Amino acid sequence: MNLSLRHLNICVVALAVLTGCNTPKQSPGDIPSFDWIASDQPIDLSWVQEVGAKTFPASKAFSANAFGAVNDTTVLSTDAIQAAIDSCHNTGGGIVTLQPGYYTTGALFIKKGVNLEIGKGVTLYASTDINHYPEIPTRVAGIEMVWPSAVLNVLDTENAAISGEGTIDCRGKVFWDKYWDMRKEYVKEGLRWIVDYDAKRVRGILVSNSSNVTLKDFTLMRTGFWGVQVLYSNHCTVNGLNINNNIGGHGPSTDGIDIDSSSYILIENCDVDCNDDNICIKAGRDADGLRVNRPTEYVVVRNCIARKGAGLITCGSETSGGIRNILGYNLRAYGTSAALRIKSALNRGGFVENVFMTDVVADSVKYILAADLNWNPSYSYSTLPEQFQGKEIPEHWKVMLTPVEPKEKGYPIFKNVYLSNVKATGGGQFITASGWNDSLRLENFQLYNIDAEVQKAGQVDLTDSFILKEIKLKIADKNQIDFKNNNDLIAEIQYE
Repeated sequence: MNLSLRHLNICVVALAVLTGCNTPKQSPGDIPSFDWIASDQPIDLSWVQEVGAKTFPASKAFSANAFGAVNDTTVLSTDAIQAAIDSCHNTGGGIVTLQPGYYTTGALFIKKGVNLEIGKGVTLYASTDINHYPEIPTRVAGIEMVWPSAVLNVLDTENAAISGEGTIDCRGKVFWDKYWDMRKEYVKEGLRWIVDYDAKRVRGILVSNSSNVTLKDFTLMRTGFWGVQVLYSNHCTVNGLNINNNIGGHGPSTDGIDIDSSSYILIENCDVDCNDDNICIKAGRDADGLRVNRPTEYVVVRNCIARKGAGLITCGSETSGGIRNILGYNLRAYGTSAALRIKSALNRGGFVENVFMTDVVADSVKYILAADLNWNPSYSYSTLPEQFQGKEIPEHWKVMLTPVEPKEKGYPIFKNVYLSNVKATGGGQFITASGWNDSLRLENFQLYNIDAEVQKAGQVDLTDSFILKEIKLKIADKNQIDFKNNNDLIAEIQYE
């Protein structure tokens, strides 16, 4: 069926039977091909070879047990483990080990040259006492503020690691419950936009202002807030982590892995089950994020699994510093809300561009692609209720209430997004992708070789150069994609 509209070129081919989706496979070291992309400029992925940590700590061993760490969850071993880390660092670096067993700890700080090895049979139990996590200047959910330190912290250093086949149980339910209780009251007061910042919760692992850091092979579970945050850092590797935040309750904002204003990052062989974004790319929010103005760029995500959660790969909603040059491939999503989610708000600003995602198997996902410039308004926009006006308010409230001026600086740009070689079954909706108005559109999105079995087709609205080729859709409700207000649209789709 050929449709001709002003500024619109749509070619839709309806077929009764779908054929299989040819999905080429790559070995872990290969860079997938995107030679199908329609572009006047060559696609340059040479930067992929530069991602990840380039160094790893030495192998000299230091036993934390020798410094007094006790295999007894009723005893706090923070000081003993920290003493072993400090001694290891002061004598040139090496591995800090623990004998198999269960150890309770507050915040630990990994130093230069140190590999904290959480070996097989070792479990670190995080203290549930917020006082065991000293507050530090940091960035949380897109703004810089004072916040409790994480369970494990790699701050202002280089050549450090956390590794081993053991477990870090962050026991975060006490913080989840605190948040849900606060949120009920905050919503009544018109303060939904600030409760996430007032309900200070403990992150699992924070890597901040550091380089050549490796996180490898351990299990991280029940984090009070985000699981792993890599902030203001470069050349870091997250490899083989098993993250499970869906144990013993619903953990709000328990993202799996967040890459935040950082560059040359490798995420591979991870299995993430959480209650928010599984693997998320961020770069600050609103006026504060625009002030810092640090992008996240050159990130590879490969050979990973996303289970419950909001997005296998999510870009945003913190886009202020800009997000670019992101590659994801050989990925699996099981029950995840979206395979690829791109989100922002009209006061974030920044951009998301040059996003490449290919070779994806998606089972029972809500969306294959979701792109929204005006995501979650109740959270994204800050307004001080009348009852608080004229009163003294916390500093981070003032940061959140700072307007973006001129307002056009807050308009985010999404462009050059490429999604290919996707096999999806049992899905909810194929696509939801919308610009905001005639001057703020999604630009140059290209989808290729996708075979999807879903309940609904979805919609594409307010775009420039949106291309769908070799798309095969089996739609349960028999409706086709709703195309509206699109310029230079090409849609070559086979419907069953």
